[in-house]
Amino acid sequence: MMHDEPNAMPQESAQMHHSRPSSMEAKPAGITLSPKASFILGLVGGVMVLCTIGFVVLLCIMLRGGQLGGSAYVPTPSPSQVAAAPSGAAPSKAAPTDAIGTVGPVTSADHVRGVKNGQVTLIEWSDFQCPYCGRFHPTMQQLMNDPDFKGKLTWAYRHYPLSFHPNATPAANAAECASAQGKFWEFADELFGNQDSLSDAYYGQVADKLGLNRKNFDSCYAAKKYQSVITADQAAGTTAGITGTPGTIIIGKDGKKQLVPGAVPYETLKQMVQSAM
Repeated sequence: MMHDEPNAMPQESAQMHHSRPSSMEAKPAGITLSPKASFILGLVGGVMVLCTIGFVVLLCIMLRGGQLGGSAYVPTPSPSQVAAAPSGAAPSKAAPTDAIGTVGPVTSADHVRGVKNGQVTLIEWSDFQCPYCGRFHPTMQQLMNDPDFKGKLTWAYRHYPLSFHPNATPAANAAECASAQGKFWEFADELFGNQDSLSDAYYGQVADKLGLNRKNFDSCYAAKKYQSVITADQAAGTTAGITGTPGTIIIGKDGKKQLVPGAVPYETLKQMVQSAM
């Protein structure tokens, strides 16, 4: 019995040694930063978070602004903006109604849908490459097909190609060449329905589709035969107070004028026409 007791202490000591953590095991893992370094790191992290949030908010605003509730309006840019402005640039607010200037009367030189002397006249200045004009075109077609307005409306189309839309003026020239063969509206409908295809080759394809004399069409287009008509339309639009597209002025039975604020929804356009009657 007495010989076994000395061996008990070493075993107990060994067990206590293995169960006690060493000073290295107790040291926390990772890098310990000074207060100054921690502050700088926290500041940088905070700035990055704020930048990310700001970017997301700005992106949301830009995406929402591109729609404007369906009443988008592409403004004519200032000379300093022309070079930098992309196709389909974000629209600005439409000009107020009191900005309407002198509006030239509808004549036989205009492209007219509906009746010649309707109770209400809508004069639209438009751009074949403008995405909002493309959206508004079916709205105008719906208006002209509305039974409530049958035989009561005059829709006159005039050109207003924006300088930062490279395909707008060539498309307008092509449409005028189609008009020379009696197919302006059919050609215009095709252009607005396929804005992503606008090109010299595409205009020829549309001419063939509509059965136009291709030789006459091609020579007319190559010569830019109706460039003066396009320029005159745009100048008249500026005089009338048009500053962007689509720019439409409604002239009521009493001669009172209303400026349609861009590519408005159909119900808004209908209400404006009804008030003009």
